[in-house]
Amino acid sequence: MNFEFILVTPNFAPHIALVQLNRPKELNALNLQLMLELKSALKSLDEDEMVRCIVITGNQQAFAAGADIKQMESKTAIDLLKIDQFETWDQIRKTKKPVIAAVSGFALGGGCELAMTCDMIVASESAKFGQPEIKIGIMPGAGGTQRLTRAVGKALAMEMVLTGKFISAAEALKAGLINRVVPEEIYLDEAIKLANEVCAMSPIATQLAKESVNKAFETGLQEGLFFERKNFYMTFASEDQKEGMSAFVEKRKPAFKGH
Repeated sequence: MNFEFILVTPNFAPHIALVQLNRPKELNALNLQLMLELKSALKSLDEDEMVRCIVITGNQQAFAAGADIKQMESKTAIDLLKIDQFETWDQIRKTKKPVIAAVSGFALGGGCELAMTCDMIVASESAKFGQPEIKIGIMPGAGGTQRLTRAVGKALAMEMVLTGKFISAAEALKAGLINRVVPEEIYLDEAIKLANEVCAMSPIATQLAKESVNKAFETGLQEGLFFERKNFYMTFASEDQKEGMSAFVEKRKPAFKGH
């Protein structure tokens, strides 16, 4: 896959694809072309049977420092409506396979929103998260007010959104925004390690389980339980379920094939 603003390695590790945001001079600012490339790459990787987990990263200085303000500055509300940039974000959110964000340095504005769109976040000790849109007279528009509030609660989300405050990786971990914090030199290795743990499981079960967890944020309890139960039954239509239970009974490691 050849793109201008992202680097894609479908076989970075067994069953793991790596997508690296690649606008280092702009601190990986998310312009429209980068987001379209990311959408295209994730769609392709989602359809690749060899890929079971996807890791998105930037570089040590920045995961992504926000949207490309120069590209947005002169736009009108009607321009933005016609561009429909958030349709791209919706497609990224719909990725079926587990997606892990490996974050170092700045994850601000759209960068923070992109990390939160992923299923899990591994951060380096240098990572900083924030929604500073308020400082330039706008507000988050790609899920910042919604996903951040669900992750860290109303009080901290309000402070971050209304003042533009950044939080450190340690604060993000304490608030429940991320999964773990590790030294900067191993943050990507740690994300790949987590991806390996996911890849060891049944691809069918992980997809259905991901859907069910996400459903918890979109429905009431009873509807969520019904959805969970339906997906639970679906796992019993897979060969992986038979293999997993047989391996448990036989006291051996299961060999899941995604069937």
